[in-house]
Amino acid sequence: MRKNVEFKTLDGTPLSAFLYTPDSGESPFPAIVLSHGFGAVKEMALDQFADVFCEAGFACLVYDHRNTGASGGAPRGEIDPWQQISDMRDAITYAASRPEVAADRIGLWGTSFSGGHSLVVAATDARIKCVVSVVPTISGHENTIRALTTDGYGAFLKEVHEERAARQRGEEPRSIPISKEGDESFEWSKVAGAGTTYVNACTLLSRGLRDTYEPGSYIAAISPTPLLMAVATHDAKCLTDLQLEAYSAAHEPKRLEMFPGGHYDPYTKQLAAIASASRDWFAKYLQ
Repeated sequence: MRKNVEFKTLDGTPLSAFLYTPDSGESPFPAIVLSHGFGAVKEMALDQFADVFCEAGFACLVYDHRNTGASGGAPRGEIDPWQQISDMRDAITYAASRPEVAADRIGLWGTSFSGGHSLVVAATDARIKCVVSVVPTISGHENTIRALTTDGYGAFLKEVHEERAARQRGEEPRSIPISKEGDESFEWSKVAGAGTTYVNACTLLSRGLRDTYEPGSYIAAISPTPLLMAVATHDAKCLTDLQLEAYSAAHEPKRLEMFPGGHYDPYTKQLAAIASASRDWFAKYLQ
């Protein structure tokens, strides 16, 4: 059973969410908190993961990040990883407050940008008893510089610094596309985002905030919380080599699931396999 719910962050921003509860079994249920990547919204395949988890006996809270989707917040399209991490903690607090949820058995599932967030929160929030991180951001800086030439990175920094100055003067935030036609991300979001609240835009400053974000530095501190990482063999967005290097720094208990394909395959042809592996990991440590 799924219902639309809303909860507020510490600063009062309303976040839109789906709350799933199993049709059978006795509550309170173990629960999983799920969120999406850079600018994506909850209807872009996360509802399908939640269906799998709910059928296995888990309550699920699937939410839109602030400034995106059906959630509140301004400026629209501002993607601040540390603000999203704070909001993720508020999502955990809300889930734990629900009578349907066993507050001492909460897991965390994040993908792409939120895959990085899940690493940070699992390492620093003892309420999380199990975590799954799918094609996660490990180093925002490496993601940025590998996508740009040396000259391109210098121009990028200049633009970010100019935007900070403009916003300090009180000018409206500049908006830029998240992806452009022909990009792997554009082709996926065009299909997955159709009919949803997805907007192919973020603030220019969001790119600068991503450049300074290094969630992989937290991975060694996750233990003893059980960690499952799902990594694509050819991830050109969050970079397979960085993910494997980070996984090697994690301590037990941990598990690596490698699957063929690229960054967006977890939401399409690899969805069933990753959902099953995630479900089994949560069942082992939460049920």
